[in-house]
Amino acid sequence: MSEIEAKVEEVSVEKTEAPVEEVKSEAKVETKSQPEVKKEGPEKWGIVHIYSSYNNTIIHLTDLTGGETVAISSGGIHVNADRYESSPFAAMKAANAVVESARNKGFNGFHIRVRAVGGVGSRVPGPGAQAAIRALARGGFKIGRIDDVTPIPHDTTRKKGGKRGRRV
Repeated sequence: MSEIEAKVEEVSVEKTEAPVEEVKSEAKVETKSQPEVKKEGPEKWGIVHIYSSYNNTIIHLTDLTGGETVAISSGGIHVNADRYESSPFAAMKAANAVVESARNKGFNGFHIRVRAVGGVGSRVPGPGAQAAIRALARGGFKIGRIDDVTPIPHDTTRKKGGKRGRRV
């Protein structure tokens, strides 16, 4: 019986060795097919301040502290007539100018802060805000957080126009 047990052990050892080698070869194939991730460097984030009123759109890129200006552009720079300064087209052109400047300076992502006039004025951003955000997103940058930072008064100052309002 000891001879039979020895033969059974040899057969079981041979059977266990073959599948182990196949598993190792399959694992090697799986690791080769996975694409390698290349990092270009440390990520550099900035804050894009978008001020959008019904007269103009101003796009201002700063570093994360908000203290250093990296790029600034407005809708009035890119169009000829005053009435087009607040248009979505002008805002898109201004955003593209900021995107090019940010790309040259090595930025990878943005946090966006949208601001309307606020206070006693309109609390709704102008028509250029959405177009500017869309242009920034299409520039190939990561978009972190989009905040509305419109100043809202808690006690309201007196609105211009006098006691009886603006008379037309």
